[in-house]
Amino acid sequence: MWLRRGKGVRETSGAMRLMADNIRVLYFAARCSEPFVQIITVKDSTRRQSVCSSEESEAEEPEDQEYVDDLLPVLSDHSQLLDDRHLESIATHMPARTQGYPWQLVYSTAIHGTSLKTLYRNMAGLDSPVLLVIKDMHNKVFGAFSSDPFRVSNYCYGTGETFLYSFGPDFKAYKWSGENSYFVRGHLESLQIGGGGGGFGLWLDADLYHGSSYSCPTFHNQPLSTQQDFILQDLEVWTTQK
Repeated sequence: MWLRRGKGVRETSGAMRLMADNIRVLYFAARCSEPFVQIITVKDSTRRQSVCSSEESEAEEPEDQEYVDDLLPVLSDHSQLLDDRHLESIATHMPARTQGYPWQLVYSTAIHGTSLKTLYRNMAGLDSPVLLVIKDMHNKVFGAFSSDPFRVSNYCYGTGETFLYSFGPDFKAYKWSGENSYFVRGHLESLQIGGGGGGFGLWLDADLYHGSSYSCPTFHNQPLSTQQDFILQDLEVWTTQK
Protein backbone atom coordinates (compact mmCIF):
# COMPACT_ATOMS: atom_id res chain seq x y z
CA MET A 1 0.00 0.00 0.00
CA TRP A 2 1.20 3.56 -0.74
CA LEU A 3 -0.14 7.03 -0.04
CA ARG A 4 0.37 10.58 -1.30
CA ARG A 5 0.08 13.66 0.86
CA GLY A 6 -1.27 17.02 -0.23
CA LYS A 7 -1.90 20.46 1.23
CA GLY A 8 -4.75 21.43 -1.10
CA VAL A 9 -7.89 20.09 -2.71
CA ARG A 10 -9.37 20.94 -6.10
CA GLU A 11 -12.83 22.43 -6.02
CA THR A 12 -15.50 21.66 -8.61
CA SER A 13 -14.59 24.92 -10.40
CA GLY A 14 -11.10 23.56 -10.99
CA ALA A 15 -9.32 26.03 -8.67
CA MET A 16 -7.03 24.79 -5.89
CA ARG A 17 -7.99 25.74 -2.34
CA LEU A 18 -5.24 25.68 0.31
CA MET A 19 -6.03 23.76 3.46
CA ALA A 20 -5.09 24.78 6.99
CA ASP A 21 -1.60 23.85 8.16
CA ASN A 22 -2.96 21.18 10.47
CA ILE A 23 -4.89 19.46 7.66
CA ARG A 24 -3.50 16.79 5.33
CA VAL A 25 -5.07 15.07 2.35
CA LEU A 26 -4.06 11.42 2.05
CA TYR A 27 -4.54 9.42 -1.13
CA PHE A 28 -4.53 5.66 -0.43
CA ALA A 29 -4.06 2.99 -3.07
CA ALA A 30 -3.47 -0.73 -2.79
CA ARG A 31 -3.79 -3.72 -5.07
CA CYS A 32 -6.38 -5.30 -2.83
CA SER A 33 -8.74 -2.31 -2.51
CA GLU A 34 -10.10 0.66 -4.43
CA PRO A 35 -8.16 3.96 -4.09
CA PHE A 36 -9.67 6.51 -1.73
CA VAL A 37 -8.95 9.94 -0.30
CA GLN A 38 -9.11 10.84 3.37
CA ILE A 39 -8.69 14.26 4.98
CA ILE A 40 -7.27 14.12 8.52
CA THR A 41 -5.52 16.41 10.99
CA VAL A 42 -1.75 16.41 11.45
CA LYS A 43 -2.14 14.74 14.84
CA ASP A 44 -4.23 11.96 13.33
CA SER A 45 -1.88 11.77 10.36
CA THR A 46 1.10 11.07 12.60
CA ARG A 47 -0.79 8.29 14.31
CA ARG A 48 -2.10 6.88 11.01
CA GLN A 49 1.36 6.85 9.43
CA SER A 50 2.62 4.90 12.42
CA VAL A 51 -0.19 2.41 11.99
CA CYS A 52 0.47 2.09 8.25
CA SER A 53 4.21 1.65 8.66
CA SER A 54 3.73 -1.14 11.20
CA GLU A 55 0.78 -2.83 9.52
CA GLU A 56 2.77 -5.72 8.11
CA SER A 57 4.74 -6.33 11.31
CA GLU A 58 1.56 -6.34 13.37
CA ALA A 59 0.03 -8.87 11.00
CA GLU A 60 2.98 -11.18 11.66
CA GLU A 61 2.88 -10.84 15.44
CA PRO A 62 0.01 -13.26 16.16
CA GLU A 63 1.77 -16.06 14.29
CA ASP A 64 5.07 -15.39 16.08
CA GLN A 65 3.32 -15.16 19.42
CA GLU A 66 1.51 -18.42 18.74
CA TYR A 67 4.86 -20.09 18.02
CA VAL A 68 6.31 -18.82 21.32
CA ASP A 69 3.21 -19.95 23.20
CA ASP A 70 3.57 -23.42 21.69
CA LEU A 71 7.12 -23.62 23.01
CA LEU A 72 6.27 -22.58 26.55
CA PRO A 73 5.89 -25.57 28.86
CA VAL A 74 2.56 -25.81 30.64
CA LEU A 75 3.21 -26.21 34.37
CA SER A 76 0.73 -28.38 36.25
CA ASP A 77 1.69 -26.70 39.53
CA HIS A 78 2.76 -23.25 40.62
CA SER A 79 6.49 -22.62 40.51
CA GLN A 80 8.15 -20.43 43.10
CA LEU A 81 11.24 -20.08 40.92
CA LEU A 82 10.11 -19.91 37.28
CA ASP A 83 8.17 -17.21 35.47
CA ASP A 84 7.26 -16.91 31.77
CA ARG A 85 10.57 -15.18 30.99
CA HIS A 86 12.50 -18.12 32.43
CA LEU A 87 10.29 -20.68 30.68
CA GLU A 88 10.54 -18.99 27.29
CA SER A 89 14.34 -18.88 27.45
CA ILE A 90 14.76 -22.47 28.63
CA ALA A 91 12.14 -23.91 26.25
CA THR A 92 14.04 -22.79 23.14
CA HIS A 93 16.91 -25.11 24.12
CA MET A 94 14.91 -28.15 25.19
CA PRO A 95 14.60 -31.05 22.73
CA ALA A 96 11.52 -31.29 20.52
CA ARG A 97 10.35 -34.44 22.29
CA THR A 98 9.52 -32.39 25.38
CA GLN A 99 7.31 -29.86 23.59
CA GLY A 100 3.54 -30.12 23.80
CA TYR A 101 3.52 -32.04 27.07
CA PRO A 102 2.64 -30.66 30.51
CA TRP A 103 5.38 -30.31 33.11
CA GLN A 104 4.74 -31.75 36.54
CA LEU A 105 6.48 -30.82 39.76
CA VAL A 106 8.39 -33.86 41.01
CA TYR A 107 10.34 -32.33 43.85
CA SER A 108 10.42 -29.03 45.70
CA THR A 109 12.38 -28.11 48.82
CA ALA A 110 9.43 -25.92 49.85
CA ILE A 111 7.12 -28.97 49.81
CA HIS A 112 9.28 -32.05 50.34
CA GLY A 113 12.06 -30.67 52.51
CA THR A 114 15.81 -30.71 51.83
CA SER A 115 16.87 -34.28 51.13
CA LEU A 116 18.62 -35.73 48.11
CA LYS A 117 17.28 -39.16 49.07
CA THR A 118 13.72 -37.83 48.80
CA LEU A 119 14.55 -36.30 45.44
CA TYR A 120 15.75 -39.69 44.17
CA ARG A 121 12.74 -41.46 45.69
CA ASN A 122 10.27 -39.09 44.02
CA MET A 123 11.84 -39.89 40.65
CA ALA A 124 11.77 -43.66 41.03
CA GLY A 125 9.99 -45.17 38.05
CA LEU A 126 10.23 -42.05 35.91
CA ASP A 127 11.40 -42.42 32.32
CA SER A 128 11.38 -38.83 31.13
CA PRO A 129 13.72 -35.81 31.09
CA VAL A 130 13.85 -33.47 34.06
CA LEU A 131 14.48 -29.77 34.60
CA LEU A 132 16.43 -28.81 37.71
CA VAL A 133 15.91 -25.24 38.94
CA ILE A 134 17.94 -23.68 41.76
CA LYS A 135 17.91 -20.30 43.47
CA ASP A 136 20.91 -19.44 45.62
CA MET A 137 21.06 -17.08 48.57
CA HIS A 138 21.90 -14.22 46.19
CA ASN A 139 18.59 -14.87 44.35
CA LYS A 140 20.35 -16.06 41.21
CA VAL A 141 18.42 -18.70 39.25
CA PHE A 142 20.27 -21.49 37.43
CA GLY A 143 20.19 -25.23 36.93
CA ALA A 144 20.28 -28.05 34.43
CA PHE A 145 18.17 -29.92 31.93
CA SER A 146 18.82 -33.65 32.11
CA SER A 147 17.81 -36.11 29.42
CA ASP A 148 17.28 -38.69 32.18
CA PRO A 149 15.71 -38.52 35.64
CA PHE A 150 18.14 -38.33 38.54
CA ARG A 151 18.97 -41.64 40.18
CA VAL A 152 21.78 -43.30 42.12
CA SER A 153 24.26 -44.95 39.78
CA ASN A 154 27.84 -46.21 39.74
CA TYR A 155 28.25 -44.76 36.26
CA CYS A 156 27.53 -41.50 34.46
CA TYR A 157 24.31 -41.43 32.49
CA GLY A 158 22.47 -39.08 30.15
CA THR A 159 22.80 -37.90 26.55
CA GLY A 160 23.93 -34.84 24.65
CA GLU A 161 20.51 -33.27 25.21
CA THR A 162 21.65 -32.44 28.73
CA PHE A 163 22.72 -28.84 29.31
CA LEU A 164 23.41 -26.31 32.05
CA TYR A 165 21.89 -22.82 32.19
CA SER A 166 21.87 -19.66 34.26
CA PHE A 167 20.09 -16.32 34.49
CA GLY A 168 22.47 -13.60 35.48
CA PRO A 169 20.17 -11.82 34.64
CA ASP A 170 20.59 -12.64 30.92
CA PHE A 171 19.96 -16.24 29.99
CA LYS A 172 22.90 -18.44 29.07
CA ALA A 173 22.73 -22.09 28.05
CA TYR A 174 25.78 -24.34 28.04
CA LYS A 175 25.28 -27.25 25.66
CA TRP A 176 27.29 -30.44 25.47
CA SER A 177 30.82 -29.75 24.20
CA GLY A 178 31.38 -33.31 22.96
CA GLU A 179 34.61 -33.48 24.94
CA ASN A 180 33.38 -36.16 27.36
CA SER A 181 30.17 -37.86 28.45
CA TYR A 182 30.17 -37.03 32.16
CA PHE A 183 26.60 -35.82 32.02
CA VAL A 184 25.03 -36.91 35.32
CA ARG A 185 26.08 -39.15 38.19
CA GLY A 186 24.01 -39.70 41.31
CA HIS A 187 25.40 -40.73 44.67
CA LEU A 188 23.57 -40.99 47.96
CA GLU A 189 25.77 -38.20 49.29
CA SER A 190 25.80 -35.92 46.21
CA LEU A 191 24.46 -35.19 42.73
CA GLN A 192 27.01 -34.36 40.03
CA ILE A 193 26.36 -32.82 36.62
CA GLY A 194 29.27 -32.31 34.21
CA GLY A 195 32.91 -32.89 35.07
CA GLY A 196 36.27 -34.11 33.91
CA GLY A 197 38.43 -31.15 34.81
CA GLY A 198 38.74 -31.47 38.56
CA GLY A 199 35.46 -29.67 39.25
CA PHE A 200 31.81 -30.29 38.47
CA GLY A 201 29.59 -28.09 36.36
CA LEU A 202 27.01 -28.42 39.13
CA TRP A 203 27.33 -30.28 42.42
CA LEU A 204 24.78 -30.63 45.26
CA ASP A 205 25.24 -32.24 48.67
CA ALA A 206 22.98 -34.78 50.37
CA ASP A 207 21.11 -32.10 52.31
CA LEU A 208 20.53 -29.91 49.25
CA TYR A 209 22.01 -27.07 51.23
CA HIS A 210 25.55 -26.66 49.92
CA GLY A 211 26.42 -26.64 46.25
CA SER A 212 29.18 -25.67 43.86
CA SER A 213 29.57 -24.81 40.21
CA TYR A 214 32.84 -24.77 38.29
CA SER A 215 33.80 -24.65 34.65
CA CYS A 216 33.98 -28.19 33.26
CA PRO A 217 34.96 -29.81 29.94
CA THR A 218 31.54 -31.45 29.52
CA PHE A 219 29.79 -28.14 28.88
CA HIS A 220 32.60 -25.54 28.74
CA ASN A 221 30.43 -23.52 31.09
CA GLN A 222 31.09 -20.55 33.30
CA PRO A 223 30.23 -20.99 36.99
CA LEU A 224 26.44 -20.89 37.18
CA SER A 225 26.04 -19.46 40.66
CA THR A 226 26.97 -16.07 42.06
CA GLN A 227 29.90 -17.75 43.82
CA GLN A 228 31.51 -21.04 42.90
CA ASP A 229 30.55 -22.45 46.30
CA PHE A 230 27.01 -21.47 47.18
CA ILE A 231 24.13 -22.11 49.58
CA LEU A 232 20.76 -23.14 48.17
CA GLN A 233 17.69 -21.08 48.93
CA ASP A 234 15.17 -23.15 46.94
CA LEU A 235 15.20 -26.04 44.50
CA GLU A 236 12.60 -27.53 42.16
CA VAL A 237 12.63 -30.45 39.73
CA TRP A 238 10.09 -30.69 36.90
CA THR A 239 9.42 -33.51 34.46
CA THR A 240 7.30 -34.14 31.37
CA GLN A 241 4.63 -36.78 31.40
CA LYS A 242 3.62 -38.15 28.00
